[in-house]
Formats: sequence, structure tokens, C-alpha cells
Amino acid sequence: MSKFYQLNATSLQGQKIDMNDYKDKVVLIVNTASKCGFTYQYEGLQKLHEQYKDQGLVILGFPCNQFGQQEKGDASEISEFCQINYGVDFQMFEKIDVNGDNEHPIYSFLKQQKSGFLGSKKIKWNFTKFLINRQGQVVDRFGSTTKPQKLESKIKSLL
Repeated sequence: MSKFYQLNATSLQGQKIDMNDYKDKVVLIVNTASKCGFTYQYEGLQKLHEQYKDQGLVILGFPCNQFGQQEKGDASEISEFCQINYGVDFQMFEKIDVNGDNEHPIYSFLKQQKSGFLGSKKIKWNFTKFLINRQGQVVDRFGSTTKPQKLESKIKSLL
């Protein structure tokens, strides 16, 4: 079994969620922020969610305040912002660190599986995306500038 399925995270509502709940799904994981130049990508992520959730796509958003202090809000503020401005109803988690001594174990796993530009293991900015196949394997990593709609063909090939 993939190590991914042994991990868990806490939702914005304070509930522990096991990644095993997403077994046999295609999972797109994104570190997010409400005050970022890439925040508009919530719209594209929501569209992918709506279009492919019934076929097995799951999008998981992880707010992070490590880049330019662009996610200062608490859980209720983040949830309200995402819902009001972008209609987000895919799974959002509590704010986490994606780099450093306190990085979340999910991000330790993701970065170990797929390094970024020039082999870097660090997350460089908000809205870095990781695509995981139905077997829990990280198959691709996309930088912040890659818009969600550019992932559509890759997602469809995994569904």
C-alpha cells in the first residue's frame, strides 16, 4: 500500500481525515493562499472539481502562510473567503507549513516523491500542485504558474 494512504490531515472544520479515504481516487493536492497573485486559480480548481468529481477526482487544498504572509486568516476566515469568492466546495484543510522544520508529513511525502524545478525539494510558492494516481503514487508536480485547466488532459488520462 502507498505511504500516502497512511497519512492524515485536519480539515478546516477540525476533523481528522485519513488519506486512505481517497484510495482508488485521483488526487490533486494544492497549497493555497487567499492573498496571492495566483489566488484566482481557486476558480479553475473548483471547475475541475465540479467536472470530474463524479469520475473519481478529489482536490485537496492546504492553506499555507509561508510565502509572503499571504494566508493570515484563521480556519473560518479561510473557509468563508473560499466559499464566498470562488464557491469552493472541494476539501480544504487547516493551515500548514509545506517547508521547514514544521512541514506537514503529507508535504514531506509529496516532495520526496517529486522534486521541483532543477531538482529542488522545496515548495517555491503558493499553488504548487501534486497529482496522485489511483494507486497513491505521485505522478506529477506543477509549479504555481501552471493553471488548473492545463492539468485537465493529465487528469483525464488518470481517471
